[in-house]
Amino acid sequence: MSLPTILSGRMRLPVIGAPLFIISHPDLVIAQCKAGIVGSFPALNARPAPKLEEWLLRIKEELAAHDGANPQAKAAPYAVNQIVHKSNDRLMHDVEMCVKHQAPIVITSLGARTEVNDAIHSYGGLVFHDIISITHAKKALEKGADGLIAVCAGAGGHAGGLSPFALVQEIRQFFDGPLMLSGAIASGRSILAAQAMGADLAYIGSAFIATQEANADARYKQMIAESHAEDIVYTNLFTGVLGNYLKPSIRAAGLDPDNLAVADPSKMNFGSGGNTEAKAWKDIWGCGQGIGAVDQVSSVAERVAQWVSEYQTARKNL
Repeated sequence: MSLPTILSGRMRLPVIGAPLFIISHPDLVIAQCKAGIVGSFPALNARPAPKLEEWLLRIKEELAAHDGANPQAKAAPYAVNQIVHKSNDRLMHDVEMCVKHQAPIVITSLGARTEVNDAIHSYGGLVFHDIISITHAKKALEKGADGLIAVCAGAGGHAGGLSPFALVQEIRQFFDGPLMLSGAIASGRSILAAQAMGADLAYIGSAFIATQEANADARYKQMIAESHAEDIVYTNLFTGVLGNYLKPSIRAAGLDPDNLAVADPSKMNFGSGGNTEAKAWKDIWGCGQGIGAVDQVSSVAERVAQWVSEYQTARKNL
């Protein structure tokens, strides 16, 4: 299918940089957009709440300046991630800021609400909802989502357990709109594979943690560059939702990654800024299984340029 108008002609590569808890901030988002991919950040990363408007203004102003100076290579649009979980007491404030500043794309997670979608649609914005199952996908579309993000096995953070082959092919049986694919994608070849499978865009997070612009501990960035798929563990202990995490970071926190307890999902809390109040887990680092393709910390521009080259080579070879 064709991409929404807002994305047509502004993408150097069919990629959305996934919103990363704590890590995605204006520097990273702006660098991603200037490199020609959609940059995104969780609204809850901007703390306290008034900081969100400052971030939106800065992103808009810097991207507008870039477009003015580069009319033949304009930046890709940005996206704001909203956690639509009942514990997020900032949700409506953050949605109001997105409406005020007309955020081009809003990514909704952990729930789908019609009033949120209607608010974003009021000015022509798009809503992409992340899902891990067909049930979630259909509910999101019923509530008015414009596109779906299939979060499959191997994705960083709150990953699903289904193979991308299974989930994408079933989604395409009833939905021909914008479809993003997440799960162990960290090279130009895997971006092309996502499209061949039936997705429109690759949704990539972990590879951007190991970039100079990311708001991440230097040890975290280096751990990603040095780790591989076997260094990832899938657990719900840290947030109440199943996700993938780096084993070395769990060991460093004094836990055994091979013998972790199971958490109570009802304890999940995103009130007024997310789970950052759980200080015990501040050094437990999420990561997807695709990091074997990342062997060094680089700039966003360098990483995207590498993927462009790999993507073009893969297409030519096929």
